[in-house]
Amino acid sequence: MKIKFLLAVLVFTCLQTSLFAQETVDYLEFGLTQNKTGNYADALRNFSLEIEKNTANPNPIAFYNRGFAKYNLKDFRGAILDFDKAIELKPTYFEAFIARGQSYSKQENHKVAIQDYNEAIRLNPLEATAYYSRGVSKMKLANYRGGLSDFNKSLELNPEYAPGLAARGEAKSKLLDFKGSIEDFDKAIELSPKRSGYFSNRAFAKMQLTDYALALKDYADAIKLSPDNADDYYFAGFCKTQLENFRGENGEKGALEDFSKAIEMDPVKVEAYYGRAFVKAKLGDQRGAIEDYSKSADLGNNENAKILYDTKMTKVLLDELRNGVPDKVKISPFSTERAEVYFNRGVAKAKSGDSKQAMDDYNRAIALNPIYAEAYYFRGVAKSSLGDQRNAIQDCSNAIKLNPKYAEAYYVRGIIKLALGDSSGCLDLSKSGELGFNQAYQVIRDHCN
Repeated sequence: MKIKFLLAVLVFTCLQTSLFAQETVDYLEFGLTQNKTGNYADALRNFSLEIEKNTANPNPIAFYNRGFAKYNLKDFRGAILDFDKAIELKPTYFEAFIARGQSYSKQENHKVAIQDYNEAIRLNPLEATAYYSRGVSKMKLANYRGGLSDFNKSLELNPEYAPGLAARGEAKSKLLDFKGSIEDFDKAIELSPKRSGYFSNRAFAKMQLTDYALALKDYADAIKLSPDNADDYYFAGFCKTQLENFRGENGEKGALEDFSKAIEMDPVKVEAYYGRAFVKAKLGDQRGAIEDYSKSADLGNNENAKILYDTKMTKVLLDELRNGVPDKVKISPFSTERAEVYFNRGVAKAKSGDSKQAMDDYNRAIALNPIYAEAYYFRGVAKSSLGDQRNAIQDCSNAIKLNPKYAEAYYVRGIIKLALGDSSGCLDLSKSGELGFNQAYQVIRDHCN
């Protein structure tokens, strides 16, 4: 009896310890650590658990940091919703105003972003990031003097901030102060020598001062650091034409090769065809020059040329994304009266390519069990594969009503909405990612920003 009693005490103690451990899991701390290490998907899940655990006493820090994770996963719409909540809970949260402004900026909504930066500056006039971010938005709105003023203030507060120096250099260039621009990029490059864009922008300023040889050296450095920028090859080619280096000399490539490389990387780059035509004419290839001049003229008059690079949610892509959702169906006890039997047969029929017959089975499953979330979801998938997108959305919505944490249903509803041109699909994808379906973030990156 004594041994049994001791065993019972031991089991009880272990259970109590286990329950205590579950209660004291610091999801917030885990999430903060994961945010710092760049593990944003896991951080997001921990912040969600923290928020769920404290619904009666919500913590603005959890919402702010979940928004930060979403921002870094390129889910800017979802991030804004979390920053909204953080600000609602703590109206003096100036960091949340800055972060929300940056999220709006990523959506090219710069006027609204500036309002958030203004509020952040009102709350904390010594926060350099707010001035820098506001300057970036002003530049996007072609307010170059306003941008310059903000960058000056940001650098007054944080003089060694390379992005601030580079941004001010760009503002000066826009205002035709090319010497001042070069000075700022000199300092930015000294602080961050691996940023190809800094070399490109300094080269552009040197080119405006007709210092083509030094500009060309900067473009060469930019290309070494980041060889996938068509603009750098085009401008390198332009500098070489000014130096009459058309074909290349001493083993180095000439303007002809640079313009051709720019065209290879961007087949609708009008100015590169024009530049290559000029070089071909100089080298005596008049037929080739005429072809390139004609191409540049055709592309220049064709406003739809760049549609080749637009990412549209086509039917083929929709099918590919929808069919890529993993199957989580599990076996259940057999009974001819159980909805699961028809549901599982429907899944098998759908996998064999017979979505129409699968729908009949899903209908029977739902008739037997009207609160069968999975059956609604899979019926929605079947309807989508048959082209009935509107009713597919409704079935996914029914599944979500029955199971508000159905990540896959949010995902499928989101991609169908995008295919129909409804941008609210991005919010569904954001919710799907928040619930742990990380595949949603790739779609967000490609189609929501």
